[in-house]
Amino acid sequence: MPAKPARATAAIYSAEQRARRDATIWTPVQGVLAPLQFLAFLVSLMLVCRYLATGAGYGAATVSILVKTGLLYAIMLTGAIWEKRVFGQYLFAPAFFWEDVFSFAVIALHTAYVVALLQAAGPGTEMGLALAAYAAYLVNAGQFLRKLRLARREAAP
Repeated sequence: MPAKPARATAAIYSAEQRARRDATIWTPVQGVLAPLQFLAFLVSLMLVCRYLATGAGYGAATVSILVKTGLLYAIMLTGAIWEKRVFGQYLFAPAFFWEDVFSFAVIALHTAYVVALLQAAGPGTEMGLALAAYAAYLVNAGQFLRKLRLARREAAP
């Protein structure tokens, strides 16, 4: 059986886009916010799970979810600026189209949590929304990590 040819994939960045990516201040901003958001996610997930398992720590879990949500909004805003600097459009650049699409689902779920909290929907509803938001966030983080890995491989000599 003949070997399958390697699947050609479009480059994530043109040479000009890579130069703009490397030159903009928004690249290191994303590099700081992304792991900070992931750390906030891990802490918050532990606090949410603790609350769901024991009924203790609702306030701490709530604050942690709000911190995680604030970081998500910050990374989305700065990411849109980054995309504009690198690709010339604020969102949905072809190289990151599906990551951006899924990011909106993540933001919608985090925002639904905030709305539920403001409407006092109850801890069960609130924590359920937080867990759904966190599951979506993990998928989206995986998308971006995959893209980062591909970009590094692309840049290797």
